[in-house]
Amino acid sequence: MTMFTNPLPSLSRRHALGLGVGALAAGLAFPPLRQARAAIPAGTVLKVGDQKGGVQSVIEAAGLLADLPYRIEWSQFPAAAPLLEALNAGAIEVGYAGDAPTTFALAAGTSAKIIGAVRSNPQSTTILVPGNSSIRSVADLKGKTIGTGRGSIGHYLVLAALKANGLKPGDAKIAFLLPSDAKSALAAGSIDAWSSWGIYVSQALLVDGARAVVTGTGLMSGLSYQSATLEAIATKRDALADLIRRFAAARLWALENSDAYAGIWAKTVGVDSTIARHTFGVERARPVAIDSSVIADQQATSDVWREFGIIPKRLDAAAIFDPGFNSALPA
Repeated sequence: MTMFTNPLPSLSRRHALGLGVGALAAGLAFPPLRQARAAIPAGTVLKVGDQKGGVQSVIEAAGLLADLPYRIEWSQFPAAAPLLEALNAGAIEVGYAGDAPTTFALAAGTSAKIIGAVRSNPQSTTILVPGNSSIRSVADLKGKTIGTGRGSIGHYLVLAALKANGLKPGDAKIAFLLPSDAKSALAAGSIDAWSSWGIYVSQALLVDGARAVVTGTGLMSGLSYQSATLEAIATKRDALADLIRRFAAARLWALENSDAYAGIWAKTVGVDSTIARHTFGVERARPVAIDSSVIADQQATSDVWREFGIIPKRLDAAAIFDPGFNSALPA
């Protein structure tokens, strides 16, 4: 079984205030953002890919989109796979996705590097079954069909859970489906289980009466990344650093104002605030520096993908990061 380091590192309130979150909550200026303006050419546009409940909603909720020294063109995606396909095609320049699908994309040749990291509670990724299912453990998944996205964190959890319980990938059938299709398939009985994440898990547990068989705790790193194309890193580095800075500040604000953010986010994506609060309460997502622990956990994720033949060769984790963007985070 793969063990991951540092699942939820602490970040003090002093660090949060250092990013300007305290000033932000008081409606005051945010000096670190002003300092970046002079270095960003007029007319700069960033094409940013996002997933439901990801980057745009938290930055908007924190009030950090009002004074941008560049323009953002947002593209929303239902899952990581289509977002990363858009990154590979150049339709977006930067996008937010989990560690497993990011590994899958970069190993396939996407011309990009990881410029920012967020660590969440791995429990937010879960293999679910209907409430009346006879499946009670990972061992019971043998011979069953599990729905999830190809190369997603849900896919990774399936492989990691099978391995940890002495099963082989072929002992269960994986049906590759987008979240909306997997949700419908589980309700219709077309699949026996669904491996998903975040809001989809919260909705399944609180609304659909689903039950968790296993979570990512101890099996996954909980890392998600902002990845940018090499061209954008070369030509729009200051704008990208500013986006990372705003996202980090917004994440810290959300941790200290979870109820307020849950209410705003629920309206934005069209879910009940109870679901939003449950999602955030489990995830506890916070920005982290690209350091040795992040690189080590990423290497472990990459090695599992390689072990199961999901990527064609071993990926050197250190080579896919650009730690120079750490300067956008609190000291």
